[in-house]
Amino acid sequence: MTSTEAFLALNLLPKIGPIRVRRMLEQFDSPESILKASPKELARVPGIGTEMAGLIRDWESHIDLPEELRRIKEHGIDLVTLEDKNYPPALREIHDPPFLLYVKGTILPADVHAIGIVGSRRTTHYGKEQARKMSFQLARAGLTINSGLARGIDTAAHEAALAAKGRTFAVLGSGIGNVYPPENQNLADQIAENGAVISEFPVLYVPDKQSFPLRNRIVAGMSQALLVVEAPARSGSLITANQALDQGRSIFAVPGPIDRPTSEGCNRLIQQGATLVCSAGDILDEMETGYSSLALDFGDGESPANAKPTIPLTDTEQKALDMLEGGEFTIDGISEATGLPGPEVSVALLKLEMKRLVKQLPGKYFTKLI
Repeated sequence: MTSTEAFLALNLLPKIGPIRVRRMLEQFDSPESILKASPKELARVPGIGTEMAGLIRDWESHIDLPEELRRIKEHGIDLVTLEDKNYPPALREIHDPPFLLYVKGTILPADVHAIGIVGSRRTTHYGKEQARKMSFQLARAGLTINSGLARGIDTAAHEAALAAKGRTFAVLGSGIGNVYPPENQNLADQIAENGAVISEFPVLYVPDKQSFPLRNRIVAGMSQALLVVEAPARSGSLITANQALDQGRSIFAVPGPIDRPTSEGCNRLIQQGATLVCSAGDILDEMETGYSSLALDFGDGESPANAKPTIPLTDTEQKALDMLEGGEFTIDGISEATGLPGPEVSVALLKLEMKRLVKQLPGKYFTKLI
């Protein structure tokens, strides 16, 4: 049995966990030695006890190691342990680093420059657009985007990183062979080709309430900093922020309207000391990555997410588009602010929609697209 296979066997056993494995490794030379130890020797380790010692000693009767190895091969997964050189160095620093990671894709040395982007599953158009904008620019600047592949903000962050031809990691609260949510399977496949899909759970593990907080500590632990884009007062993203804070990571938050429950969590984080950010440049200038806001200059002086459209625009179209830089407006709102006739604004917005520069929202509001 190899050291990696021994770690895998320990990972498959119920109720063991990384903290207990770390304590056992302090007493024994290797994971193989743990599996070969007598119940009496194992029971001496703090937190193990007689029952768990018996479970470890009889591990072969509790798990099917050959079948899990077959699944790992079938899904093209690599196993990375705490002993491996390519184990994420920042993750080693946390209180309870996973001793085994299932990885589909690649972990590169440059991925040490990473930022976690998290937020609500039930997000608004504003939240998604801010997540896309921030993720796109940060990925183009060279940072790896870490998130949890959940619906909403996580999905927007991953998609934007891929659109920027950058690297992104998706950390799952399920097994890699049982992607959750299932509609993100294609996205997970793309991420594996441009970064990695990562899990500490067995290949076919079904997610539960406990697995998502465990997933969140990895998102935070692999990141130099954490950005919360949109979150209500009660949100798993705030749990991730607390975990990141405990791990000594910098916390950034995108502010939102004070009368929207979807922004209450972010606004509270800012009140409590998180850094308010309005652009990716704010983050780059704060992070000790070797990058700065100058990294957002891609040769034409602006990032693709902020560049002025190269499509020819009429004066009315340009004025309407400039108004939408400041938020969401109705036709009447734009007309009143610019002094342009309402019918003229309506025509201009229709043309801007056809040019895919603006989008109409519910309530006949319009917003600028990135």
